[in-house]
Amino acid sequence: MTIRSARIALAAVVFAVLLAQVLLYPGIDTLVTALGADTTLDGSMWFLAAEFGSFVLFAGIWGVASDATGRRVPFIVAGAFAGAVGYALLAGLPQVTDLPFLAVLGLRVLQGAATIGAFSLSVTMLMDLEGGHGRNMGAAGIAIGGGTALGAPVGGQLYEISPFAPLFVASVLLVVVGLLAARVTDRAPDEQRGRIGAIRETIRETPAILVPCAFGFVDRLTAGFFALVGTLYFREVFGLSPGRTGLLLALFFAPFALFQYPFGVLSDRIGRTIPVLAGSTLYGIAVIGVGLAPTVALAGAGMVAVGVIGALMAPATMALVTDLAADDRRGVAMAAFNAVGSLGFLAGVLVGGTVADEYGYFSAFLTVGGLEVAVAALAVPAFIRLGLPAVDARPES
Repeated sequence: MTIRSARIALAAVVFAVLLAQVLLYPGIDTLVTALGADTTLDGSMWFLAAEFGSFVLFAGIWGVASDATGRRVPFIVAGAFAGAVGYALLAGLPQVTDLPFLAVLGLRVLQGAATIGAFSLSVTMLMDLEGGHGRNMGAAGIAIGGGTALGAPVGGQLYEISPFAPLFVASVLLVVVGLLAARVTDRAPDEQRGRIGAIRETIRETPAILVPCAFGFVDRLTAGFFALVGTLYFREVFGLSPGRTGLLLALFFAPFALFQYPFGVLSDRIGRTIPVLAGSTLYGIAVIGVGLAPTVALAGAGMVAVGVIGALMAPATMALVTDLAADDRRGVAMAAFNAVGSLGFLAGVLVGGTVADEYGYFSAFLTVGGLEVAVAALAVPAFIRLGLPAVDARPES
């Protein structure tokens, strides 16, 4: 398989995993009610937190195992099939037995533990490819954005059929992911250095990895915020149905997907500093703007702005991880990045949900957007000291 074909196949895997995940977001309050939650805000918050807490705990394990064996594909296939089973159990068991919501959250943890393996290692396999880190991470970014862009409106329509329909479709998608991943050729480095504690060792040997990890944390924090607080904000303040909420979320995800690849290529040419620092500052301001919008139309325009700016910074941030990581530590480095990002998503759910519950929706938007701007400002000295490596834009084969 050529590098270009492998890039397309791996991007398709990432796309399907994210599509399955985001199908649940537009009507998350409807879903948790059907699953037995007592309150929509708290139930939605803990349902999302269970998955992303699991992402944090298990991303490193998948990365270490992959680097230790020098293989990626078998772990992606296993994670995809196990995730499919998890989604199917979440959809089916509550309909045939009186399952406590705490048990539902336990199933959600197991489903997340499996799903993060398929996602994280697919991105890692893209890192293994030649042809330019910005190009490869742009492919990952457009797959992520495309999956989320399509997942929001499709998920909203599926909720119109049944609150369990998104779960069943997610299960089928992960079966397809497993079958597709089995056809991709492994290109993992031959040297096997993965082991327990490898993430800590990688950070100690290359502390600069913490810079893109910090941005990954706060960027995913905003994603977690929109998945919970943004969804409930649009549903409650503007009175939108799950279907219309999905369309509004897609106004962010569609431009986020469309511009990922060209902005990733751009970062190969101009470097990572401007897209990451300037993009993050503007991104935080745009998030606050969405919370200020008095009408659905203006909120939608704000979501488009957030999507375009997010597409500028996201592939550059992921490419920076690849620039800094040693070839035989890419799996661990990306696992660390994804673990920190998942922790950020978890923080976005918990912090956003808590602030919205205690102080209102605008305070939550201001808090999350302000954190994005603050991280960009604090990171300026680190970028000055970083001394980024030369851009890798080797020709494809």
